Amino acid sequence: MNEWAKAGIPFLFIIDFEQKRPLIFRLDEIDPDKLLYFLNGVTNGEVKASGSKRVELVKYPEHYEEYLGKINKIKDEIAYGNSYLLNLTCATPIDLNLSLREVFLQSNARYKLWIDGQFVCFSPEIFVTIKEGMIRSYPMKGTIDASLPDAEAIILNDPKETAEHYTIVDLIRNDLNRVSNRVRVSRFRYVETIATHEKTLLQVSSEICGELNSDYVSHIGDIIYALLPAGSVSGAPKKKTLEIIAATENRDRGYYTGVFGIFDGRNLDSGVIIRFIEESDSGYIYRSGGGITAFSDPLSEYNEMIDKVYVPQT
Repeated sequence: MNEWAKAGIPFLFIIDFEQKRPLIFRLDEIDPDKLLYFLNGVTNGEVKASGSKRVELVKYPEHYEEYLGKINKIKDEIAYGNSYLLNLTCATPIDLNLSLREVFLQSNARYKLWIDGQFVCFSPEIFVTIKEGMIRSYPMKGTIDASLPDAEAIILNDPKETAEHYTIVDLIRNDLNRVSNRVRVSRFRYVETIATHEKTLLQVSSEICGELNSDYVSHIGDIIYALLPAGSVSGAPKKKTLEIIAATENRDRGYYTGVFGIFDGRNLDSGVIIRFIEESDSGYIYRSGGGITAFSDPLSEYNEMIDKVYVPQT
């Protein structure tokens, strides 16, 4: 990444959560029959399907008792002071009437990625952007069903969600301090609307920015890797929380909750690989999760994890 950025070569990068299988491609060498990307309008293929099918998705989530066991382990770790916020993720088998390529073409999302025979991602969450020497991150924490009465007021005034959001903003602010100067929170807890095949959701984000050194282009790879994994899909403190995640989830996440992005020769745009369906020997697996704190209600977290199993509509 450093070498290509210094040479002004545009490229796509895809980095898995464990950082074991990173991928990098020159944009002019990507085969759209094998890999499709879409980042805020920048794409290498069709933007939308020529004819949209009605999404038919059936979920088979893990039993609540199994999920509750994980939550209780995490709450014990939080009580011991080993973590303040942990992003717990689950794998949900699904039946789906679309191919993963069709999901890419039909879904409406800020960031989309499809790799033939592996997975599709349709993510609303920005990882970082770099433009004219400014780096910005937009952590997303807090989700609610938009159809609930006073949904926006409820999510913004919920003590658990508020505490979780403060924690992740502080974590990202500290992360950006490692690679930039004059770090500040430029927008705090703003609400965005996301339409899914089942319902409309509200999600809460913040914007944190910093100023990079003048030679940042030669160190694009160093900057990105210093921020991994994304704080919003790991937790705080990051190092110990990652150990707890590995022990609790008992499986590598792979590209799920990793990051992907494009460097265009000067600027960079990237997203977090969430809203993710992967192919497996037994069929499609949808990966979803949420942040756990000392104030988390297990049943609410369980329902949120299931709510995030969706395909966003065009």
